[in-house]
Amino acid sequence: QVQLVESGGGLVQPGGSLGLSCAASGSIFSINTMAWYRRAPGKQRELVAVITSGGRTNYADSVKGRFTISRDNAKNTVYLQMNSLKPEDTAVYYCNVDVRGSSGYRNYWGQGTQVTVSS
Repeated sequence: QVQLVESGGGLVQPGGSLGLSCAASGSIFSINTMAWYRRAPGKQRELVAVITSGGRTNYADSVKGRFTISRDNAKNTVYLQMNSLKPEDTAVYYCNVDVRGSSGYRNYWGQGTQVTVSS
């Protein structure tokens, strides 16, 4: 079994910054793709950023140039640095990880962390 623990959400003013982290623990042989999603009130969940095991990244157009995804493979952790935050970035942010364990690859979700951008 694998557990994902997210941290770092909170309240920030427009233009401010926040950093999120998501640490995976448990029966892990390796981790493939790691990603961050978000769900804003009244909207569908959307992909924010993704990073492959080789470090290649991709971002939603709405966050390009403001958000940075990174990972620490030694710590099985993915990060999301969010700068120049806007009210429309308000959402619950979820990490998503593809883990190779004893029974092959499985996909896991974090519990979600609230990010609120408001003055």
